[in-house]
Amino acid sequence: MTGIIDVGGGLRGIYGAGVLDRCMDDALGFDLCVGVSAGSANMAAFLAGQRGRNYAFYTEYAARREYMGPYTVLKKREYIDLDYVYGTLSNEGGDSPLDYDALTENPAALVVVSTDAKTGEAVYFTKQDLSRNNYKIFNASCAIPLACKPQLVAGNAYFDGGVADPVPVEKALALGCEKLVLILTHPLSYSAESKADETGARLLTKHYPAVADRLKTKGLRYRQGVALALALQKQGRCLILAPDDTCGVKTVTRDLKKLHRLYCKGYRDARTLRAFLSAVT
Repeated sequence: MTGIIDVGGGLRGIYGAGVLDRCMDDALGFDLCVGVSAGSANMAAFLAGQRGRNYAFYTEYAARREYMGPYTVLKKREYIDLDYVYGTLSNEGGDSPLDYDALTENPAALVVVSTDAKTGEAVYFTKQDLSRNNYKIFNASCAIPLACKPQLVAGNAYFDGGVADPVPVEKALALGCEKLVLILTHPLSYSAESKADETGARLLTKHYPAVADRLKTKGLRYRQGVALALALQKQGRCLILAPDDTCGVKTVTRDLKKLHRLYCKGYRDARTLRAFLSAVT
């Protein structure tokens, strides 16, 4: 079984969009597609065969006031309006509807990583948790603590999947993957130590203590996931695709030129995929 993981990372996820568009251009497929945060939305469009859809979300739609920014803070008291992104835009009749039929009919499995707001544990959604015009699992996977309110799926609250399982290599192996592609949106040298996570943990402690505890150790789990991928890469079982730099793109950067450069890096770096997937291990 071959798998691919996209770890997301806010608007840095456009790097993964470039990788997956190259996969579509080269007619490359996988048995298992795992998405974390923005990476989950990337995977949905990939499995639906909607080339270029992700690019538009990062460049065109993210520039709208309804997507994120002061307007959404005043309107909904959260920086990113995930209902707008995965509802208004993505439902039938929206500006860029997700091809639900193509997504669900694709034989590849989809795993969407989220974090239980009560326990802090990773939760892994699948296609069975989707229904037409109900894409709440992507809201759940992308709900960055403090920037977003916890998102409800079937009555339970969730935060961004990167809190609990930022680099889910171990999960992909447990599901049976023998070869794996890992898409990172930071250079390999990234340490994942973040003052923002420390600050977020302090602010979340009162209402979401388990999530706060997870945030404190998020960097450690990130490094452990990357270390496992590096070990697998030495065995010829994993290919890590990571930008040599992020072109100045941060989680909520909306500079079109920077975003386009990072997309192009992903598209270019994916040129090595065909040889990796066809190699015998």
